[in-house]
Amino acid sequence: MKVLLLSAGGPAGVNYLKSLRLGGTTSVYGADSNPYHLCFCEKYTVKSFLIPRCNEEGYIEKINEIIEKYEIDFVHAQSDIEVKALSENRDKILAKTFLPDHKIILACQDKLQTARTWSKIWHDAIAYKIEDNTSTFPILTEIFWEWKEVWIRAISGAGGRGSTPCHTMMMADNWLRYWWGRDPSMVFMAQKLLPGRNIAWQSIWYKGKLITSQARERVEYIYPELAPSGVTGTPAVQRTIHDTEVNVVAIEAIKIIDPNPHGIYSVDLKENSLGHPIPTEINAGRFFTTSYFFAYAGQMFKIQGANMPYYYTTIGTFDVIPQLKSNVNILPEDIYWIRHIDCGHKLTTKECLNL
Repeated sequence: MKVLLLSAGGPAGVNYLKSLRLGGTTSVYGADSNPYHLCFCEKYTVKSFLIPRCNEEGYIEKINEIIEKYEIDFVHAQSDIEVKALSENRDKILAKTFLPDHKIILACQDKLQTARTWSKIWHDAIAYKIEDNTSTFPILTEIFWEWKEVWIRAISGAGGRGSTPCHTMMMADNWLRYWWGRDPSMVFMAQKLLPGRNIAWQSIWYKGKLITSQARERVEYIYPELAPSGVTGTPAVQRTIHDTEVNVVAIEAIKIIDPNPHGIYSVDLKENSLGHPIPTEINAGRFFTTSYFFAYAGQMFKIQGANMPYYYTTIGTFDVIPQLKSNVNILPEDIYWIRHIDCGHKLTTKECLNL
């Protein structure tokens, strides 16, 4: 099995590579468009390549050149922008991919579209669209009439792009004007601020069948003081959870958007004031940044199905479905993954932390 990973030099890409190595896959090649980041994947790849950005001329041609020269079997991307490009050009790629339909990729990358679809089931998912074309006060008046506190974020992008909680109309208006001063084309959405746990649910599906999944709670973020929201895109502390309602809601949220799920679906959920999980977005076609957490925990606890990058890659390459004991709650609950920049990582348990 020869694998080519796009976006290989970023944290999400490196964690994917580390997971494949943990599973025993060694014939892995990496490609990235950032010459400074490419070195991060070299330790885990046979060879790495600097390629054009996915919106530049020659991108697909360069990928196919690598595929043909090194006889690549399978291609995966670990950033939204390259997932979209790979999906759009899947018929031109000379190796296998394992992606949802392209229309599903587009739908999931539009957070406003998915929120409005979900709002028919979960009222707290309702979202308002805000654009830089008129005064914000009419729409903000309507929003704050309905909610006292709102969550504003860009309708696309990762890492909590353009997001912050707002408690007054003036705060919301100033936040929007700041971002539009940087990029007038940005489109925002406003939703009710949900106060509960921040949950991530990662899964692999094959032709409508759930293969494996696990939920985790984001407990603490890296450098939370650097963002008004306290959310900086990736957690410093996270723990596995077993929650039947989270599993049910995540599965339903996926099937509402895609009745026949196929590939990776990573669902973000936030609990409302009553403690019920509400879906906020789906990252389709790629894993969460910290996919190595589950893979490493699976290795330590000797549990099949936890190394999702490895299982996903082998399924996508060989179309062989593993026979697992369960497709939810793969790992024990209350396993903690603690990490920070330049500090490495630590896998531990609630008992060991004396919590």
